[in-house]
Amino acid sequence: MRWLLVLLFATGLLALPLAGNAARIQVTEMLSGLDNPWSLAFLGEGGWMLITERPGRLRYWQPGTPLSPTISGVPAVYAHGQGGLFDVLPAPDFAQSRRIYLSFAEQGKQDAGTAVGYGRLSEDHRHLTDVKIIFRQGPKLSSGEHFGGRLAFDRQGMLYISLGENNRRPTAQSLSKHQGKVVRLHGNGDVPEDNPFVHQENARPEIWTYGHRNPQGLAMNPWTGDMWENEHGPRGGDEINILHKGANYGWPIATYGINYSGLKIPEARGGIVAGTDQPVWFWQHSPAVSGMAFYQSDRFPAWRHSLFIGALKTKALLRLTLKGNEVVSEQRLLTDRAERIRDVPDGYLYVLTDERNGKLLRIGLQED
Repeated sequence: MRWLLVLLFATGLLALPLAGNAARIQVTEMLSGLDNPWSLAFLGEGGWMLITERPGRLRYWQPGTPLSPTISGVPAVYAHGQGGLFDVLPAPDFAQSRRIYLSFAEQGKQDAGTAVGYGRLSEDHRHLTDVKIIFRQGPKLSSGEHFGGRLAFDRQGMLYISLGENNRRPTAQSLSKHQGKVVRLHGNGDVPEDNPFVHQENARPEIWTYGHRNPQGLAMNPWTGDMWENEHGPRGGDEINILHKGANYGWPIATYGINYSGLKIPEARGGIVAGTDQPVWFWQHSPAVSGMAFYQSDRFPAWRHSLFIGALKTKALLRLTLKGNEVVSEQRLLTDRAERIRDVPDGYLYVLTDERNGKLLRIGLQED
């Protein structure tokens, strides 16, 4: 059954009925004209939000005001292929420190890699000052693919950074390289002493987990405190993982996907491989997962204990219903919209579409 889209031109509102449910999805276009937006962050002051555009621009916006000019002070980015400016994340103490974190692709002597830095946002939201780069993926191996780049804080204020394997599959299993890893740092970039490989020879001390392909979603489960991650498989095998200290999530030796050519991944030994952790959920046919967020608001009770994930290939918003750490069902929303969903913060769901004329959409429910 195809959903009926009813466009109300006066308000810019789309009302999409859900089969078997009296609730309707409401989609309000809040902003358009963005250039491949990648991430947004709410600042908690007057509705202000920051938005990254992949070519390298950081903007601020408040409902009812024009989109700002580019904020100055953003580091130079490698804006080629999948590279560019990625995530933006306020520090847990942003109200006092004004510190925001950015992840981006950074050019090396030949290839590029993911980097993370922070700076102080001026009171007028126009400048980023005192910028310091606190992490650089090493070695730099990307010619424009699989950067990862998601950022998240846990309850202890530790910073997690997702890193793609730069389309160099074997690196994801090598602890001497940052490719295909999630790393964990103090907010100032220092390495925590309780990281799993701090004292292991020939291992990068920043590594928290490994065996990832291209992690595109990272979020802390608000009910358990666990860090959840999603990543692109190749042709099939997109997956969601709960990140455990020192765990190996298998890529490329354990995967439910195959090569884009239709052939087997050369290193793959199957979906279940001894010594690797299984995903909590995976897709046999890849939706191309992206940003994700847990829904804990009281605004729409029907969505409580849901995990929302954007899907770039299937151009949908995925809603996964959770029971503890188990995914019990999946629902696909917005499947008739010709846009690629990139980022999914909380509240009302605020969603960015990854297009040259990108949009900021507000998603809600209307009860009949």
